[in-house]
Amino acid sequence: MSQSNPAVVVIGAGLAGLTVALELADRGPVVVLAKREMSEAATAWAQGGIVGVLGSDDSVESHVRDTQDAGAGLVDEHTARFIAEHSAAAVQWLVDQGVPFSADPSGPLGLHLTREGGHAVRRIAHAADATGRAIHEVLLATARAHPNIDLRERWMAIDLITSRHLGRNEPARCYGTYALHIDANRVEALPAAAVVLATGGAGKVYRYTTNPETSTGDGIAMAWRAGCRVGNMEFIQFHPTCLYHPQERSFLITEALRGEGAQLKLPDGARFMRAHDAREELAPRDIVARAIDFEMKKHGLDHVWLDATHLGEGFLKEHFPTIHARCLALGIDIARQPIPVVPAAHYTCGGVVSDLHGRADVAGLYAVGETTYTGLHGANRLASNSLLECVVLGRTCAEHILSSDAAAIADVPAWDESQVEDADEQVVIAHNWDELRLLMWNYVGIVRTTKRLERALHRIELLRHEIDDYYANFRVSRDLLELRNLVECAELIVRSALVRRESRGLHYSRDFPTTLPVSLPTVLTRPARSSAEPARARSRQTTRIE
Repeated sequence: MSQSNPAVVVIGAGLAGLTVALELADRGPVVVLAKREMSEAATAWAQGGIVGVLGSDDSVESHVRDTQDAGAGLVDEHTARFIAEHSAAAVQWLVDQGVPFSADPSGPLGLHLTREGGHAVRRIAHAADATGRAIHEVLLATARAHPNIDLRERWMAIDLITSRHLGRNEPARCYGTYALHIDANRVEALPAAAVVLATGGAGKVYRYTTNPETSTGDGIAMAWRAGCRVGNMEFIQFHPTCLYHPQERSFLITEALRGEGAQLKLPDGARFMRAHDAREELAPRDIVARAIDFEMKKHGLDHVWLDATHLGEGFLKEHFPTIHARCLALGIDIARQPIPVVPAAHYTCGGVVSDLHGRADVAGLYAVGETTYTGLHGANRLASNSLLECVVLGRTCAEHILSSDAAAIADVPAWDESQVEDADEQVVIAHNWDELRLLMWNYVGIVRTTKRLERALHRIELLRHEIDDYYANFRVSRDLLELRNLVECAELIVRSALVRRESRGLHYSRDFPTTLPVSLPTVLTRPARSSAEPARARSRQTTRIE
């Protein structure tokens, strides 16, 4: 690639990363890094769909109102309105790319629209019950065919290269990234005109999650270490309905199934959602997840049931073929049997503080998608707003990069392995990984207490010390890097939760069960690193700084 036209490095190959790459590629080279195979992005796991304000019965105001209601008072209205206003164009952009959405000749744009929890009307464009996969396959094929896009599988970013690495006394700027070529077991410095973080969320910090193996909070952790603020990390969305089965622990049962009339029931067949919310199964996800958690604990259950048998076999096969087939392969005929479900960590509503152009606090660094905190999701994400945010802000991010004067490519220092050696054993990583995920599940889950959070923080600090020592003395591996990032994110989640002395949205505390009349986002600011001791978060609640 031409040195006179330096590449933009996009870290992550899901919808956010591919949107940025495709919008940039006609004007210059783009390198896209995926730490596993390209097909393993979280986007491909999304079943529901993407919001589009398209119908004559819908409006931007209605979508903003639903987003605010789900976000429990912490949604940035300007952000929500901007994204709602651009939702139709985002859906049209995907249609133009060739995404095969489910059709309805009488529907807007010829699309079939469905409804999900928290939405006032049908406004979800979808491709049956495998929307994410349909979108990802189309965009990935387009990216593979573009001569200016260099797709690199099994490359994992380690850390951002900033002014500090270059010894420059200047406002913080990003000049590239260090990345591990996993198969070659080699670390390279990748200088860049700009770096875009599109690494997804941090669901793997919990023992039970609907997320793929890639969701280890890499972008959040790297940005934090580079000096960026993070926001609202206490708000981890637990999807109410993950399949409960010993052979399948990460299979999500889409919210659209409840949108079409599936009912949550106890073992005796009794419905229970009416006792928790007047909207019953169509209540926002945080309410449904807490209701299921409450009923499981009250009755000593391992799971509850989601009953869709009354919808009929033909309807289920047509509209939910993936769920029908997967469950049938596991011995569950959803047309004749209710589905065993439990809540599971699903979406990270907070992340790297960024604006409507994807800009983070460090010049030359951008972040898009689940890795970010833009103010859209507030205290709880409205269903199907996530794919929409990826497309809308992925496009504005690319626009900003293209309109900005590229910084001169820097002579970045090579990765230094002169003081480390090969790891003598991997059991330390495996043990710490399991311990971290279990303590987060038990102490920082759907229902929290101050004592549990404090215990979690104490153990996380001990784990951090062990991991930092291991990182300092041994050559890096993907498992070590993911563990390092997960423990960083775990601490950010716990510290954010300790700051919030109320219950709101996805954060529920038994010690502070009421919701304050006025509240602000939680923003953590990393103090300058000293040579004497490691940096720790200064936490405070503040308004988002533009």
